[in-house]
Amino acid sequence: MWEMNWIAVVLAAAAGFVVGGIWYGPLFGKAWQRESGLSDESIKGANMPMIFGLVALLNLFAAFILGHVLATYGRPDFVTSTIVGGGIGLGFIATSLGVNYLFARKSLKLFAIDACYWTLVYAVMGAIFGVLS
Repeated sequence: MWEMNWIAVVLAAAAGFVVGGIWYGPLFGKAWQRESGLSDESIKGANMPMIFGLVALLNLFAAFILGHVLATYGRPDFVTSTIVGGGIGLGFIATSLGVNYLFARKSLKLFAIDACYWTLVYAVMGAIFGVLS
């Protein structure tokens, strides 16, 4: 029976915030905002405590599920966990975003920003599980 490593789950969930803060801040924040069609006013008017609270819950759930998936490999090492996490990000998350963005007629630039973010986040989450396994 697999035992949940709650420290790894919490750290993996927090990784989404850390990577997101850098990714959607200094790296691609303005490009993402422009491609998303969001004005400075609309961003400032958002209910950030609610958004961050729900994002925290969603990240915790994603990290929990990723931990469960990785557990099917036994106790995978750093490299395996990172590859599996990145593969999930690229193979499932990015492709799903691609389908949605095509039908919503979103830009390729927005797709690249968001898909690369999620691929990186899942790879980092996997790496955290690999280090703490």
